[in-house]
Amino acid sequence: MRNEMSRRAFLMKSASAGVASLLFPQGLAFGRDTRRLTVGSRVIEVNGRPASVFGITSENGEPGLTLAPDEPFSLSLENQSGVSTIVHWHGQVPSPEMDGVADTGYAQPIENGGAAYFDFKPRPGTHWMHSHHGLQEQSMMTAPLIVRTKEDVTADVQEVVILLNDFSFRSPEEILKTLAGNSSASHAGMGNMPMGGMQMDNSAMAMGDMDLNDVTYDAYLANDRTLDDPQVVRTERGGRVRLRIINGAATTAFWLDLGEVQATVVAVDGNAVLPIIGTSFPLAAAQRIDLILDVVPGAVVPVVAVREGGTERTGIILAAPDANVTRLGSIARSAATPVDMSLERRLVASAGLVKAAADIRHSVTLTGSMSPYAWAIDGQPWQTRRKLEVKQGQRVELEFVNRTMMAHPMHLHGHHFQVVAINGQPISGAVRDTINVPSMGAVTVAFDADNPGRWLYHCHNLYHMASGMMSEVVYT
Repeated sequence: MRNEMSRRAFLMKSASAGVASLLFPQGLAFGRDTRRLTVGSRVIEVNGRPASVFGITSENGEPGLTLAPDEPFSLSLENQSGVSTIVHWHGQVPSPEMDGVADTGYAQPIENGGAAYFDFKPRPGTHWMHSHHGLQEQSMMTAPLIVRTKEDVTADVQEVVILLNDFSFRSPEEILKTLAGNSSASHAGMGNMPMGGMQMDNSAMAMGDMDLNDVTYDAYLANDRTLDDPQVVRTERGGRVRLRIINGAATTAFWLDLGEVQATVVAVDGNAVLPIIGTSFPLAAAQRIDLILDVVPGAVVPVVAVREGGTERTGIILAAPDANVTRLGSIARSAATPVDMSLERRLVASAGLVKAAADIRHSVTLTGSMSPYAWAIDGQPWQTRRKLEVKQGQRVELEFVNRTMMAHPMHLHGHHFQVVAINGQPISGAVRDTINVPSMGAVTVAFDADNPGRWLYHCHNLYHMASGMMSEVVYT
């Protein structure tokens, strides 16, 4: 990580230039060891139809990026998507000008044909990258970001990465416009590719009084494929697999279902937890979970993600060598229950925060409704937001109080936090960067203010964020 003096000099220089990001013309030769990522467009097949979507690929054409132990996060991000964009490194904790957002003023979107350079020490674990510009995340401008440790390399375990997405043939702008009724869906900087056809789920599959889903999609994908034509991964010698599962869906929470096969939770949001064994696990939007399981000789293990409150599902198939694989289909026999806090209450961080009293406490209220479609924090949209002020070195407690009929996966940029209370009940929970706050519930998290700057926190339901459920933490 660069020292504070060089960082301060960078910010002063950037401010004087009027642009606080490192932008370079396409084709500029960076260092020999610099990795390259390209944002572009591609065509995939969904339900037998071609679909134009975005993609983020590395030098070898694979989606996203995998870094070896101790490899620096040193890369050029080249934009060949046809529109301006910016990419956020979700789960990483760089200095703010490297975070990949424009809202806080440290960076500007990368124009088509341009490039940006990023250089910081990466945080190990299962993370991901996605556009933080307009609604491009819905158009699958998402990809894995895996930072491996020396222990990962020496472990006799086969690693399998699964990226979940929700997909519509309609454009994200049309989705938002339909959700908002006749109000304008214009959003500054939106540059998205046309997609098409979904149905609005304004009844939201209500269970009791709880709203679950804003949108019913045309398909739910795992590594770009449906369960009608899933990816089949053949297991290697020993049959032990580490699943790195990323919920890159724009709005959808899932239940992960392994049938009768037991798996062990070893990490969430890239952070190790004390082992928990189970067969099904909740996963809110933007969250990640690492599972260890064994595929015995001759076995086939479907790794299925079922949309909460619905029967729609996606996933991949793990299969022992020579095992017969049969088609599952994209509809489950019964509807999944709402994603709940049952796993969250049991999670314990392997290495949590050092015990300390909070120096400052903030409480924010999540507000809004499906009709009218308006979401906010403390009743204020981004334009009139209440900024949360902290000072460097403080232990901060932040309580999210949800006064809406929907759950909200709340993400804090630039930090990882520990979950310390659910509905007022203290716990020594997991270390995360995204926490699901249940309908009419409350969750308290704690973090150390050790990364000066301005940092977004927001709901990771894309349309909730676009409609106003976003604010910032500001160091004073």
